[in-house]
Amino acid sequence: LSLLSSNPFFLSLLQKDPSKALVIAVTTRAIFNLEEEHKLYLEKGKEEYARHQQANQDKPLPLGTAFAFIQAVQHVNKMILESNPAEKDLFDILVLSNNSPESGVRIVNSAKHYGLEISKFCFVSDEDSTQYLKSHRVKLFLSADRTDVCNALRRGVSSALIFHQEVQAPLTPLRVVFDGDAVLFSDETDQVFRERGLEGAVQYERAMEAVPMGEGPLKAFAMHLGKMRKKFSQEKSPIRTYLVTARSGRDMGIRAIKTLREWGLAIDEAFFMDGAPKGPILAQIQPHIFFDDGLHNIQEARDMGIPSAWVP
Repeated sequence: LSLLSSNPFFLSLLQKDPSKALVIAVTTRAIFNLEEEHKLYLEKGKEEYARHQQANQDKPLPLGTAFAFIQAVQHVNKMILESNPAEKDLFDILVLSNNSPESGVRIVNSAKHYGLEISKFCFVSDEDSTQYLKSHRVKLFLSADRTDVCNALRRGVSSALIFHQEVQAPLTPLRVVFDGDAVLFSDETDQVFRERGLEGAVQYERAMEAVPMGEGPLKAFAMHLGKMRKKFSQEKSPIRTYLVTARSGRDMGIRAIKTLREWGLAIDEAFFMDGAPKGPILAQIQPHIFFDDGLHNIQEARDMGIPSAWVP
């Protein structure tokens, strides 16, 4: 800690108030491309991995899937502070890693190399590092490890699994796409669909049209994002949010819209696809991240180079 506190790079970072900030935790394999190093770890063990990382500590890591998202988040902070230097409602980025502190030097150096404003680095040897998420008031956790994501969701933290892919960093503003059922909303209608088919789900939605849907695993994150979005006019906002759902607009869209209205969550654009492929719309939007609970939708997005995160 004394080593970090003496580093001018870290002293220059704005200290965030975790009680007001939107804290995002991201693992090293989500923000940087560590696939070769991870393979080395699996094949030759922790000690050989640590030796490799220490030997290459001054060599910046390639960019990972979540890098563009974190970079865009950093741009939002810049815009907010330009508007109000005293603003406390900012994004706060935390890197969570199962690296030892010694082998983590390369992670810190890579963040510095790319100019990332990351306030906290947590190098945890415990097998379940997600136990520390709530103490840091994390609102969103992104990981390349499915067990981590499932553990975090059980702890009540909005979480998603990042898949490794080559990603071209889109331009700002920050663009976030949410699926509806089992992501923003609960999976109640999905359950009805599995039990009673499409016609049964449509009848259920019509009967429940005036009743807001339950909360999905990413609702808390979306609400805080929406709160930050309201600091700007629609024309000048550095944040744009989208709903891209398989629901049909005619039969099942009204309840979704009414639920968002009841929550006070403003979405910039909504697409009710009626089961059609989401890929063409996502290719047009070019989001920094796309959240969906369907692996087929995730794969389609990945095939188009869209940074994707699965909510299991």
